[in-house]
Amino acid sequence: ANYGPNPICKGCLSCSKDNGCIRCQHKLFFFLRREGMRQYGECLHSCPSGYYGLRTPDMNRCSRCRIENCDSCFSRDFCTKCKTGFYSHRGRCLRGCPAGFAAVEELMECVEGCEVGQWSEWGTCSRNNKTCGFKWGLETRTRQIVKKPAKDTIPCPTIAESRRCKMAMRHCPGGKWRRPAKTKDKKKKRKNLMERAQKQHSIFLATDKTSQ
Repeated sequence: ANYGPNPICKGCLSCSKDNGCIRCQHKLFFFLRREGMRQYGECLHSCPSGYYGLRTPDMNRCSRCRIENCDSCFSRDFCTKCKTGFYSHRGRCLRGCPAGFAAVEELMECVEGCEVGQWSEWGTCSRNNKTCGFKWGLETRTRQIVKKPAKDTIPCPTIAESRRCKMAMRHCPGGKWRRPAKTKDKKKKRKNLMERAQKQHSIFLATDKTSQ
């Protein structure tokens, strides 16, 4: 029987004009649909979005997914498809993947990512493979890849990094210390000025004797 525009009694074992299906035929799922202030029962082959089919000896029912932001679920606590913009992770729907997992955009899923260990201590400050002879150098620390990612397309975090450091010894023991290039230039310039001054002084003395 049809009551109104919708065949609300289709697949029913028992039906009410006001409340729709009350019991469903075997293998169908009972779903209580709400439209504004009105609600009525329907018998469906599969449950709508946001619900999952729960089979019981008494009657199969459509139960609501209790997982936040879930579009369809396998059971009360396990989502199989999340709403748009959310990643599926172990039956849950998340805005972003947790630590140790990487987002696969085409599937909107979180898969096991590249896992790295703890950073080592900073290494010795050096430059050009020497630990002395310079004022500044570089020190490096590293970490190991503990677990490779599930997919080769997922990159691993950086496993080595360097930073500027000050040498413990500016001058190498037993080595010949050389002045920096700037110091040499200053010394040479000072020497040239002294020679020029002495030359001008000699010319002045010679001119003064001639005038006498």
